[in-house]
This record gives sequence, structure tokens and C-alpha cells, in this order.
Amino acid sequence: MDERAALKLLAGKLPDAGDDAAVVDGLVLTTDMLHETTDFPSGTTRYTAGWRAVGASLSDIASMGAQAVAAVAVYAAPEFEPDELESFVTGASDVCESVDARYVGGDLDTFGEFTTTTTALGRTDSPITRSGAQPGDVLCVTGTLGRSGAALRLFDRGETERANELFRFEPRVAAGRALAPHASAMMDSSDGLARSVHQLSEASGCGFELDGEAIPVAESVRDVAEDEDDKQTLSLFFGEDFELVFTIPEKAVSEARTASPTSVSVIGEVTASGVTMDGEPLPDRGYTHGQEMI
Repeated sequence: MDERAALKLLAGKLPDAGDDAAVVDGLVLTTDMLHETTDFPSGTTRYTAGWRAVGASLSDIASMGAQAVAAVAVYAAPEFEPDELESFVTGASDVCESVDARYVGGDLDTFGEFTTTTTALGRTDSPITRSGAQPGDVLCVTGTLGRSGAALRLFDRGETERANELFRFEPRVAAGRALAPHASAMMDSSDGLARSVHQLSEASGCGFELDGEAIPVAESVRDVAEDEDDKQTLSLFFGEDFELVFTIPEKAVSEARTASPTSVSVIGEVTASGVTMDGEPLPDRGYTHGQEMI
């Protein structure tokens, strides 16, 4: 079975699962595993790997509207190269510092390929889940989409310096905190915008109608996309951008935009059922963990 089938299998046995992170007594906890062959293209520096791996877990904290507190990581590799290990820890520490959290260590292990497992801890008394969207709300996203897909194209071209820069995304912890008082449902876009909207639809028991022209596309996508279809693939279906996808009452949009330190775009509305874009069904397609990036 694939990842989504496995999650459905476990859903009944894990009542605290189902959102980007688990909430226990006001603490928000999440964990992620990344592998060299599926998550870090050739040319990814260990600094970028540390930043990106820990950043992915911090993004889960952000999507719950929580304040990030700390993170740890497992670093596994065929052998320990001092420069690579130090660079990884520096990247992990720097991304934590960027969201006012602390990187506090982890574990070392030997393994056949570079692999890291990261865990992040946050705190909130009012977590935002995926299940509160309802008709009358609008659908929004922070920042721009397609950045990671563009980075992959640049890695393929050998433009590794710029690709590494794009891979080091900013976890939207501050935005998540600012949006939490207004949002009715929220998650991050790690699986891609299209799949995220389908997941929100399933969790909230509602539908969505997206406006394709309103979706904010990263400038880097325009630099690498072969045509309009390719641009859509990178911005809608690739994933791994770690922006926040959320719903909010339409009357609260202006206030939320003022509060958020990151740009907020209204890209659609909540409907009773179905997931469409510009009047056509939007495929439930996106990034699947454990498979190589497209």
C-alpha cells in the first residue's frame, strides 16, 4: 500500500493522529523522516539538508498555529564526515533560530544512505486543525508556490548554489501564530496545493472551488517552466513548499492580512462538496513520501 492507504489503515488505531501534528496537554509534537535518494537531490549541501529537514517539522508546528519550542534530529550516514556533520547541525540550528526555537541535539547512527529523522515540539492552547472549514469561508495560502519544484530543476541543471537557496524555505511559524485567531482550518502544503485542498475537503466534509489565476506562483517557477502546463505542475502538484493552506471567514481576510508577516492570497472559496478549479475537477495529485521527487 502507499502512504495514504497506510495512514487510513492506522487512523482508527491512532485517534490523536490526522493533522500535521499531535496535540497533548498544550504541547504540539511532530516527526518526519527524509532520505538522500528521495528527498535530497545531488548537490544538496548538508547545511541545506539540516535546514530543510528540521524546517519540515517546524512547518507542521506552524500549521497548528503553535509557537515552535525545540527540535531534535537523527543523523544517519554510511560514515561520519566531520565537515558534513557540523554543516548539518549548523543548518538545523539556524532554521530553529529563525523561528525563535532551539535545536537541542538528537542521535547518530550508521546507515547505507544519508537519512535523517526530525522531531519538533511546539506549544499552543488553541490548535488549528484541518476539520473546521465550512461553506462561506474563503481558501487562502501564504507566500508563493512552486519554489521547491523550481529548485529541483536547477539541481538537475547543475545550478546548485541557487537550488540550495530555494530549498532553504522559511517555516511559517510566525504567520501560523498570527493567522490562528482567524483561521477555521489549516495545514501546510508539503504534499502540494491540490492534494492539500483535497485533504482539507476530506477532513472538513466540504468542497472547494479554486481560482487558477489567483494562485501565487514563485518567480523561480517562471524561470524554469517549459510552458503553462509545466508551471501548473510545479505550483499545484509538486509540493514540498511548506506554505500554509487555510480557510477563513471572508470578513476576517483584511485583519488576517494585516496580522500576518507573510503575504496572504485568497485563492478560492469553500463549497458544499467537490474540489474544482475554474469549474473543472482538480485532480487529487501531489507529492508522496517515500517516492523520488518528480
